[in-house]
Amino acid sequence: MAESGAVAQGSPAVGAAGSAPAAPGVAGAEGSGAAVGSARIALKKAQLRSSPRAKKLEKLAVYSSCKVRTGSSSASGALVIFVVHSLLLLACTLPDIYCECSQLLRKCILQMGRPAVEALESPPFEKPSIEQGVNNFVQYKFSHLPSKERQTIVELAKMFLNQINYWQLETPSQRRQRVPTDDVAGYKINYTRWLCYCNVPQFCDSLPRYEATQIFGRTLLRSVFTVMRKQLLEQKRKSSEPSSHEDTKKARVIGDIPMELINEVMSTITDPTAMLGPETSLLSAHSARDEAARIEERRGVIEFHVIGNSLNQKPNKKILMWLVGLQNVFSHQLPRMPKEYITRLVFDPKHKTLSLIKDGRVIGGICFRMFPSQGFTEIVFCAVTSNEQVKGYGTHLMNHLKEYHIKHEILNFLTYADEYAIGYFKKQGFSKDIKVPKAKYVGYIKDYEGATLMGCELNPSIPYTEFSVIIKKQKEIIKKLIERKQAQIRKVYPGLSCFKEGVRQIPIESIPGIRETGWKPSHQNAWPFMEPVKKNEAPGYYQVIRFPMDLKTMSERLKSRYYTTRKLFMADMQRIFTNCREYNPPESEYYKCANLLEKFFYTKIKEAGLIDK
Repeated sequence: MAESGAVAQGSPAVGAAGSAPAAPGVAGAEGSGAAVGSARIALKKAQLRSSPRAKKLEKLAVYSSCKVRTGSSSASGALVIFVVHSLLLLACTLPDIYCECSQLLRKCILQMGRPAVEALESPPFEKPSIEQGVNNFVQYKFSHLPSKERQTIVELAKMFLNQINYWQLETPSQRRQRVPTDDVAGYKINYTRWLCYCNVPQFCDSLPRYEATQIFGRTLLRSVFTVMRKQLLEQKRKSSEPSSHEDTKKARVIGDIPMELINEVMSTITDPTAMLGPETSLLSAHSARDEAARIEERRGVIEFHVIGNSLNQKPNKKILMWLVGLQNVFSHQLPRMPKEYITRLVFDPKHKTLSLIKDGRVIGGICFRMFPSQGFTEIVFCAVTSNEQVKGYGTHLMNHLKEYHIKHEILNFLTYADEYAIGYFKKQGFSKDIKVPKAKYVGYIKDYEGATLMGCELNPSIPYTEFSVIIKKQKEIIKKLIERKQAQIRKVYPGLSCFKEGVRQIPIESIPGIRETGWKPSHQNAWPFMEPVKKNEAPGYYQVIRFPMDLKTMSERLKSRYYTTRKLFMADMQRIFTNCREYNPPESEYYKCANLLEKFFYTKIKEAGLIDK
């Protein structure tokens, strides 16, 4: 292929009109345009095929006379050789490919035959094929594995074959530059065969199309495997890399504390020499509920294991002992539940249990059943043995269960809680507000008389087992920031004496020193309107909004005594809400903030008696 028409080597081919595909996983502008072009061609063909016979003959009549200026009976053979010769010379930019296909199809119309590219032999070109070789390899190496693991290997093999079938081969000229010592002549023949039988038929469906893995064998696999493996691993590495800090952090809010100060405080609270104090092995009164359990897990005192019974594998003695221990814990802690019922569910292969192990014995667990197709998990039993309660084990158990489900991409819990368990589940984030649609769980979960259905929606961004540690660190940061701010305030103000004179209340901002501390009142929905809209954050905003307004501009106008009448002030405030609703869609957060702040504004205006109620 000529360099002008070459695509990036090793990128998956797109079933479009031969255009350079976008990078794997990215719908590039070129790739999307090619897809549109391919769809347009397919639509045109479908319309022509559905036309009456007379219309079809009228279309074909344009090409029915021989356009090859030769009296030789070998004209058709020369044409085929010309097509193959052109491809072998790699004079196949997109227009060239279209031209050769057009001539080949014209010849087929003249001869009333099916299109076929000759002089390249007929597929398959090698035996065994790539597909057969991979299947033989899987059967030979992995046939001894259990059915579930073997099926995973089979799926991986299918993915590998699919990658080869849709892989865009590098041109011989690109290969010559990459591997100068390689046998380019052999690769050129295979490349031409791939072009004629696999690539071009993707967008020219009049030509017979074959899967590359079914017509090629070891030779092509060896020539493409190295570069394909390298680029797939590179693609996987890039996709697995976490986003940069700049990409993942939230947008800074106006009035945020400088990052330099945050970093300085962070270095202080994480430095043992800077946080001096009495050493103690006891937890503070303000420690999180799961702090003790987390420390014990870190020391290896307790362990967490997701276990379950299996009918496909030989039972593990330790697992069976743990299941019996769980059955005993649930039976003792849930006396109103029939023991036979507990045993049946604990040993049911469809149910799993997150078990809490201490000193080699079971002291608690959560029995659950996952419904991946419905998007939720039912929590059936949850208990910790009585002499190990009030140690944070229950909270830590639930946090481990949440992280387990986040890994398996199930983000909803449902459970029926009795009157004694409702308090526990509320502390773990459960509520009576069920997020799962009723049609998803009716008929799936077990209903219990006298119990309350509760649900919990998980946030995949939260590390639940470390959540309380993160909150604690945030509190320490805020505490240190407050201490630093207080240290900066040098002036001491006298106490308030107005209350001795009978005054019942005064505005907060009138307290001496309040404004100097940096205090400023702000409504929770006022954040989008604090400053003028930046052009780079809202493209085209100032083309849509002719008279922009914001709270900072209003504050400046207020200080400069611009508002000589009440109507001027209210007009500017109303303009903020109107502009927001005009530029943003109704479902946006900004639109909702405008509505809520407008309601609050007019409530305050009415309370002040500035407008009629």
